[in-house]
Amino acid sequence: MSEAPSSTGQRTGSEFAELSREVREAGLLQRRRGYYGLKITGNLLAFAGLWTAFAFLGDTWWQLVIAALLAVVFAQLAFIGHDAGHKQIFRTRRPNDVVGTAHGGLVGMNFQQWVSGHNRHHANPNHEEHDPDLDVPAVVFTGAQARLRTGFLRWMAKYQAVLFFPLLTLEGLNLHVSGIRSVLSGETKRRRVEGAVLAAHVVLYLAAVFLVLSPGLAVVFILVHQALWGVYMGCAFAPNHKGMPTMTGEKVDFMRRQVLTSRNIRGGPITDFVLGGLNYQIEHHLFPNMPRPHLRRAQPIVERFCAVHGISYTQAGVVQSYRHVLRHLHEMGAPLRAADRARSSV
Repeated sequence: MSEAPSSTGQRTGSEFAELSREVREAGLLQRRRGYYGLKITGNLLAFAGLWTAFAFLGDTWWQLVIAALLAVVFAQLAFIGHDAGHKQIFRTRRPNDVVGTAHGGLVGMNFQQWVSGHNRHHANPNHEEHDPDLDVPAVVFTGAQARLRTGFLRWMAKYQAVLFFPLLTLEGLNLHVSGIRSVLSGETKRRRVEGAVLAAHVVLYLAAVFLVLSPGLAVVFILVHQALWGVYMGCAFAPNHKGMPTMTGEKVDFMRRQVLTSRNIRGGPITDFVLGGLNYQIEHHLFPNMPRPHLRRAQPIVERFCAVHGISYTQAGVVQSYRHVLRHLHEMGAPLRAADRARSSV
């Protein structure tokens, strides 16, 4: 599909109501507790198994294999937290919050803080003023952001396409630090619970690593684990909206606001597993509480509906999607590079 939207005109809500009725009649909004029960059990067994293997292996460089595998499991646990934050697992908030907070604790994330920011993203995806996912100091996503950069951040913006994947190695650390900061500042719901969960994670994680490994290897283990987890998380979320059209003050109805700013990633069951269902970003944004296993079934319904109503529906392969992201980042840094070249030639 084309990367550019064919229509951003205003329409009534009748189109989305029609689509919602078709999706509901197909049973795609029904809970899938059995699926999530198996998924959570599998993740927890893998988590426990890897830490058990970690304890038995002892002080050896083979532990870096465990670090890499733990990065994968941490991402899978985070995907469950994401689904709980959208009430995909249970119909009511409380049990979802319990599951989400527990999974946040396992990976060291502040669940309530993350949900707050992610809900704002869903309300205004790719909006230049209201989407927190566009407010990243180290990266610029719009020309307006690029023009405001100065000093070292300006230099980073110039070469952000090259720096993008290296920067993702810091995403895990960013999730930890932002979660702790929100607890200390009192900017998160259920501050005491989140604070206790995060403190327990930090203490148990560091104690396990430094008790089993020598200090040097312990540091390397942490760096490898956190870096790979950050790259995995960034690679799962970045292709969904980066490089897609951004919104400013124009009036756009809900359906077009969600569809035109989102990109799906083509693939089969392996892609679904690796990306945690986020590869169906359009369907997820239209129906955020739809259980993950139903997104694949909803995809052809939504694509067909968009074709009938003249709404651009964007899909790309995995490699192609990252190419679009990097091209966009390169283009956003181009005016800054050109300006510096012009100054240096004077």
